[in-house]
Amino acid sequence: MKIIVFGASGSGTTTLSQSLAQKLNWIHLDTDEYYWAKTETPFQTKIPLEIRNENLKKDFESYNSIIVSGSLVSWGEYWNNVFDLGVFLHLPQDIRMERLIKREQKRYGENLITDIQIKTNSNAFLAWAKKYDDESFIGRNIIQHKKWIELLKCECLKIQGDLTNEQRMNIVLEKKTTADTQ
Repeated sequence: MKIIVFGASGSGTTTLSQSLAQKLNWIHLDTDEYYWAKTETPFQTKIPLEIRNENLKKDFESYNSIIVSGSLVSWGEYWNNVFDLGVFLHLPQDIRMERLIKREQKRYGENLITDIQIKTNSNAFLAWAKKYDDESFIGRNIIQHKKWIELLKCECLKIQGDLTNEQRMNIVLEKKTTADTQ
């Protein structure tokens, strides 16, 4: 079985995917690992679409039991057809933004205050992430994800609200168990 977990930045896609992969003893692939080049300061240099697709596809096709976290909405038609289950996470904006601010503070520490480039990039990222629920925003937003759900050739669970990671895991595991018995 192959599962994709996606939603806005800060909605918990990576946390849920890591937890599920650990519980099920499956492989977890995070799209950020394919989207961003490894740099001293993370999330600075994007990998070209063709290369990131080639790298993710190679790893994705190497395993039968896999969980992918992150949005593949703009990565090409291939990704519409390869999952057995989609999981869309949606949180209220204020909760997401609070999580993202804390994550940025933890990730960059003092550099978030002292390094102008890191501070500028972090502020730009937070401004971008805040626009996710703005249906008029041109960029990755809730409308794009809703449209992508319609394109996916698999069932897609929609988990909304500020549930615990354990509650979310139970919802996905219940659906997986049901799918396994059919």
